[in-house]
Amino acid sequence: MKNKYFDLIEQTFEFPNEEFAVVENELMWFGIPLMDIIKQYGTPLRIAYLPKIGQNIQRAKRMFNVAMAKVDYNADYHYCYCTKSSHFSFILEEVLRHNVHIETSSAFDINIIETLHEQGLLAADTFVICNGFKRPQYIENIQNLINCGFTNVLPILDNKFELDLLLKDFDKKLQVGIRIASEEEPKFDFYTSRLGIRYKDIIPYYKTHIAGNDQVELKMLHFFINTGVKDTAYYWNELSKAINLYCELHKVCPTLDSLNIGGGFPIQTHLDMVYDFEYMAEEIVAQIKNICSKNNVPEPDIFTEFGSFTVGESGAMLYSIVNQKKQNDRELWNMIDSSFMTTLPDTWAINQRYVFLAINNWDSEYERVNLGGLTCDSEDFYNAEVHSNAIFLPKMQYDREQYIGFFHTGAYQESLSGFGGIQHCLIPAPKLVIIDKDENGEYFTKLFAKEQSYKSMLKILGY
Repeated sequence: MKNKYFDLIEQTFEFPNEEFAVVENELMWFGIPLMDIIKQYGTPLRIAYLPKIGQNIQRAKRMFNVAMAKVDYNADYHYCYCTKSSHFSFILEEVLRHNVHIETSSAFDINIIETLHEQGLLAADTFVICNGFKRPQYIENIQNLINCGFTNVLPILDNKFELDLLLKDFDKKLQVGIRIASEEEPKFDFYTSRLGIRYKDIIPYYKTHIAGNDQVELKMLHFFINTGVKDTAYYWNELSKAINLYCELHKVCPTLDSLNIGGGFPIQTHLDMVYDFEYMAEEIVAQIKNICSKNNVPEPDIFTEFGSFTVGESGAMLYSIVNQKKQNDRELWNMIDSSFMTTLPDTWAINQRYVFLAINNWDSEYERVNLGGLTCDSEDFYNAEVHSNAIFLPKMQYDREQYIGFFHTGAYQESLSGFGGIQHCLIPAPKLVIIDKDENGEYFTKLFAKEQSYKSMLKILGY
């Protein structure tokens, strides 16, 4: 009878795969024995596996370049990393090793750019795409970056008054982009994105505010879909509208030569997720080529902004089960040694699901459970997967440890939970460990941050 945890996973998914395998009833992740990591560092533990970042960057570059070659596309592809997905130094250093460009969201992002440049990690000709609503400090930092010799700084106009702010007390030539306020999916409470300028206003705005100004050059049209690049009628309709607007705008603005496709590829949130990345890249490139050809407009350089796709699958969060509670007749609650609300806030805030697996005891029978966090908040739980309305784990035995892992958690979780700050119920932030490979392909680990201490919390609170 196949009633072991390993049998359940093997029958439910294509398992093992290139990322996960089981050796002697313990989970391997990218060939790394996770129980060895747990024995060395303990739990709760946040992991960043850096080689996965480069793999995804190179994969996207390859897909778009192949797609361009298939249709004889006459322009270039530029991969941009969205810093808001993870601002850590070790992430940016790894990202920049793969010859990519940067997208920023706020003033302090520019300070990171300056620091990376001073360290010799970021060249002055790197494209710096400046998105977001621009307050005075952000404006000043953008101007300073251009004054320091950065040649490809591109502020993306989010509204009609930002250009005046950017030009105030500034005498250098300025290249800019315009962000389209795209239509949102019907499930939203509003119809049009709060970000960007409405379709019908963009060409009149260009003619009135940019066309006659020798100091300003419009280079980019920025198109962003909140739900990312998906094979849906909604996505293809919005992309088609953006390309047609690009063609119409290019006819009156010959300096326009770039189309930015914001909103990135998805990451894997469960083991049987199906997404045809190659098809999507090829279809995007083909649609841009076809619509431009019909309008007798040269194809634009294509920029993509991939944040979660770049770093999401490089992250993992490991916990131990500290005890099991039985509530009512059927509810089993496995309590973790941390909090979902403070370490994986997306699971609480937007019901985000992640790849979830036991780390050990794969030869045991399984049972349906709920997972509870340590905070005294009823919302601090995890009890369903993307593919199922339940989760299963090896049966608890009180004479052995049980460890679990959430994978592909590398984007946004630290910034949303407030890394090193005040956590709900003062649950401490976990250790953060970096895993990388040496020149011989052997993995090694490095402790980036210890578990948060009570002294650091009390200091923040003024004690």
